[in-house]
Amino acid sequence: MNVKGTVFVTGKTAISAAFGESRWESFNARLAQKDPYFNKIIMSITPIPVDKFAFFLDELISEFFHNDNKNYILFGKMAAKFALSPGGHYHAYLMSSDLKYVVETVIPKLWSTYFDDGILTARIEDNIVHIKISGIPFKHIYFEYLIAGYVQKGIKMFGRKALEKCIRGFSKGDDDIYYQYELIHY
Repeated sequence: MNVKGTVFVTGKTAISAAFGESRWESFNARLAQKDPYFNKIIMSITPIPVDKFAFFLDELISEFFHNDNKNYILFGKMAAKFALSPGGHYHAYLMSSDLKYVVETVIPKLWSTYFDDGILTARIEDNIVHIKISGIPFKHIYFEYLIAGYVQKGIKMFGRKALEKCIRGFSKGDDDIYYQYELIHY
């Protein structure tokens, strides 16, 4: 499984903005000392092997977020904001008034844009959005929390509110991920 370099580049941009460019450069230098893979230039199109990516994430969480894995939810929210805001690559999808289309067609496309393995299915039924991810060969909490944060922010940017419920997840020791988002009318 590979992760598209866009996720790394977005992380670099967000960390640099939040903590300063010099702090990112110091972190990246230490990362490269621990794993020579990170000596190379990683561009948005670079496929990053998932084990290298997980190493990067664990080091990032340790360095900047005191090992609090819940911050992966923040990463998902930032990714959604980056992609779905005006000027973002996927902003046009928010222009649709058809939430069913966005949920069932767009969300699975976004998964396959960033990850080359695993299957994300999404459907909306009885005012509940169902998000399931299976077939991920590398179980890392990042995948669960990233998608949870992304969907939370995406629903909010679509102008809706939702109550989130984790049915299954890596966080619970399961082999797949299944979240429900009950849409609230207001």
